[in-house]
Amino acid sequence: MSRRSGILEFAVLGLLREAPMHGYELRKRLNTSLGIFRAFSYGTLYPCLKTLVANGRLIEEPGSGPEDAVAASLSGRRAKIVYRLTTEGKEHFEELLSHTGPDSWEDEHFAARFAFFGQTERDVRMRVLEGRRSRLEERLEKMRASLNRTRERLDDYTLELQRHGMESVEREVRWLNELIESERAGRDQRSEPEDTARQHENSGDTDGLPRPGSTPRPDPSDDTAK
Repeated sequence: MSRRSGILEFAVLGLLREAPMHGYELRKRLNTSLGIFRAFSYGTLYPCLKTLVANGRLIEEPGSGPEDAVAASLSGRRAKIVYRLTTEGKEHFEELLSHTGPDSWEDEHFAARFAFFGQTERDVRMRVLEGRRSRLEERLEKMRASLNRTRERLDDYTLELQRHGMESVEREVRWLNELIESERAGRDQRSEPEDTARQHENSGDTDGLPRPGSTPRPDPSDDTAK
C-alpha cells in the first residue's frame, strides 16, 4: 500500500467512526475537514472504499433516509450506498491511531493524524507532536546550513523564497511548542486534584468534615459535651 492510499484509508475509517456516510458525504468531509485531500477525486476514493469492504472493515448498506427513497423512486435507480464501519474496521482504526512511528510525523500523514487528535490518547498525541517537532527542527537545521553554503550564489528572489520556507518551518515549530505545553498543562491540571486529595488523606485534613465511621470531636463551646 502506498503512503498516500494509507493516509486516505486512515482518514476514511476515522470519519466513518463518527457516523455512516455516503461516498459523496465522505468526499465532502475529506475536502473540507482535511485539506490534504482537496485535490483527490471519486476515482481515488471508491477503490479505497471497495478495498475496505473486501477486507471486512466496512459494509455497504442502502441509504435509509427519506431523501434517498425519493431520489431512488424518481430516478428509478437504487438508493445511494451508505458505508458503515464494522467492528473489525473500528479495531483497525484504533490500531492505526495508536501508531507513533516516523511516518506519523511526515507532512501529509501528520495533518491527517492531527485531524483525529480528539479520538487519540494523550500519550500518543504527545509522542506524535514531539516527533513532528524533532523532524522539523532537523529540517530547519539543514535549511539553514544549505542557505549559508549557497547564499552568495543565489539571486534576491531565490534567497527570499528560501527565507520564506524557513520562516514557515519556524512558525510551525513555535505552534508545536505551544501545543506540547498545552498538553502538558492539561495533564498537570488533571493530576493536581488527585495529589491534593492524597495530601489531605495523609494529613487527616477533611475540610472540617468527619470521616465516615469516625467519631466527631466534641466542640469545647458546646455545653452538652462537658
